[in-house]
Amino acid sequence: MVTSIQDSTTLRNGVRMPWLGLGVWKTQDGEEVEHAVRAAIEAGYRSIDTAAIYGNEAGVGRGIKVSGVNREDLFITTKVWNDDQGYESTLQAFETSRQKLGVEYLDLYLVHWPGTSKYIETYRALEKLYKDGLVKAIGVSNFLVHHLEELIANCEIKPMVNQVEYHPLLNQQELYNYCKQEGIQLEAWSPLMQGNLDLPLLTELATKYQKSPAQIVLRWDIQQGVVTIPKSIRAERIQENGNIFDFELSNDDMKRLNTLNEDKRFGPHPDKFVF
Repeated sequence: MVTSIQDSTTLRNGVRMPWLGLGVWKTQDGEEVEHAVRAAIEAGYRSIDTAAIYGNEAGVGRGIKVSGVNREDLFITTKVWNDDQGYESTLQAFETSRQKLGVEYLDLYLVHWPGTSKYIETYRALEKLYKDGLVKAIGVSNFLVHHLEELIANCEIKPMVNQVEYHPLLNQQELYNYCKQEGIQLEAWSPLMQGNLDLPLLTELATKYQKSPAQIVLRWDIQQGVVTIPKSIRAERIQENGNIFDFELSNDDMKRLNTLNEDKRFGPHPDKFVF
């Protein structure tokens, strides 16, 4: 049982990745994102997830710097954006992100979206960064089974993480099973369904466990073996999202939550978000 906010899963290469992290999508660069990062670290979070396209890597870096926590105790993720895909351009994009974040290395670097043609070449750049010791782990984001199959057939180092939209209304069972089979850690973005938590079962379980609907969903993620990175800019909500390690959902309630799946996306479909 996962019982602490700093508990971690072990990726295939032995790197430890916290089960819970702070996502900073749509968090403004500057004071807003710095405050969120500081609040998360003060609440015990050790994982921060950003991306080049979010435009807030510099603020994340400042938040990390003033937190007072040693760099090696943090797990920092960012992602290469679609416009920078390609081998040389990815290497350049990584260096830009690294400088903005103000770090010597990244814990996890991801290909943000598969697109149609360049992700294998892009991923080869990630392999080089990994071999050079500039990244502790590499992976992808928003990859479906067919993307992963093509990538694995054409790469040296199998992705360690696949970060996708994942929540009770979109549990991606086929992808979940495939990643488990291949030793790829699944990670959930938009785990809280962009606030669409007014489901009768979530309300019922929140009452039963004396938790919020959001806490029920985040606990479900972790008990499914899925890393999760809820986004918030409010210190009290960041603390609430982190307060999910003092209870456990029953097997029956986990099964009931699994029945909520409607294959409903709040973000783009990877096969339709092409470039």
